[in-house]
Amino acid sequence: MSTRTLILASGSPRRRELLALSGLAFEVQTADILEVPQPGENPSDFVLRMSAAKARLVAAARANGHNATELIIGADTVVALDNEILGKPAGPQDALDMLRRLRGRVHQVLTGLSVFDVSTGKIYADLARSAVPMRHYAEAELAAYVATGDPLDKAGAYAIQHPDFHPVDEALFADCFANVMGLPLCALLRRLYALGVQPQTDLPAACQRFIPYACPVYEAILKEDAV
Repeated sequence: MSTRTLILASGSPRRRELLALSGLAFEVQTADILEVPQPGENPSDFVLRMSAAKARLVAAARANGHNATELIIGADTVVALDNEILGKPAGPQDALDMLRRLRGRVHQVLTGLSVFDVSTGKIYADLARSAVPMRHYAEAELAAYVATGDPLDKAGAYAIQHPDFHPVDEALFADCFANVMGLPLCALLRRLYALGVQPQTDLPAACQRFIPYACPVYEAILKEDAV
């Protein structure tokens, strides 16, 4: 059993579901932070800055009650098309416009992952990137999806795991699915290993059963060095 205490600095139900696949106990504490890119800030820098800010904000909020065993996990995910960040749509029309821009094209989903080690005050950062090819969905199904309201709280106006809309061309997608959902589990697993934390499950296998998805990249991700 790990002697470290994990804190997830996110209120996202999807991130909670994904982290729970590890079998590790963790607490959730949300970070109330304004997620606005700085002028000229590229998507990679933005998600790394946001994830670190979330982890540090939760660490500061827990300063009088945390202990030195805590590892605080911050994550931030964006959809980027032609290096432009597509945030959450302002309303149904904005969602339609975003999904029309994405249709039939490949965009990037980037997640900044920051783990703040309370015992040392050090923060460890990782960047996960997935290329996402969207299918040529019809106007009628696009309108039906937007009418459900599901896109309105999603970056890029879609959820890759939506059971009816299926926005992604699954025959062409060959990257980290969990990253597009908001928490790149193998990148996190690699970081946890480096910090002496051993999940209680075979996390890559659990992830693939949960989605379900035969991931072609998890072995390569796990072999990368955690700097």
